[in-house]
Amino acid sequence: MTRTENVDTDAGIARITWHPARAARLVLALGHGAGGGIEARDLVALAAALPAHGVSVALVEQPWRVAGKRLAPAPKTLDVGWRGVWPALMKSGPPVVAGGRSAGARVACRTASELGARAVLALSFPLHPPGRPEKSRADELLGAGVPTLVVQGGNDPFGRPAEFPAGPYELAEVPEADHSFAVPKRAALTQDETLRLLTDTVTHWAGSLT
Repeated sequence: MTRTENVDTDAGIARITWHPARAARLVLALGHGAGGGIEARDLVALAAALPAHGVSVALVEQPWRVAGKRLAPAPKTLDVGWRGVWPALMKSGPPVVAGGRSAGARVACRTASELGARAVLALSFPLHPPGRPEKSRADELLGAGVPTLVVQGGNDPFGRPAEFPAGPYELAEVPEADHSFAVPKRAALTQDETLRLLTDTVTHWAGSLT
């Protein structure tokens, strides 16, 4: 049964929506992107699937979203909000995997080592702005410092899998998916099958962490 928890951070009030597992062995904390919230299809799918495999999922809403603002603040402010919820994530007991989609993935990578995250799950990591490959953010991903899984859509304009540099992380491709893991109707996999591939990939990876 889900529950919500408000957390006071130096960036404002954040909110955690817990999807608990029985006898959890891991907590997967997932932040949202700069253009949406925890209702993103990949976050919803993981929150529904992982508790049955011993992983509690904590969907984290940054203070700017809780406050009803439309525009995300600067990256350093996002990091402040994320750091502020970490004690609430840790108090449940199991090791915490830091994760998120898009901007949330960047936050997880930037702060993983200092916060003592068990690992990082980067969904739709925005390697560069669309059409601007020279504006690479690879250093954030390469600097995570903990075991990292990137799950990337094959048609993500923020960075297709082939564009990612070699590094100390795993990269899983979701065929034909865009930045939000939506697939066209002509795709080989349906939307439901695509999300099942995503959740199966993350479930298998999470199992390797314990």
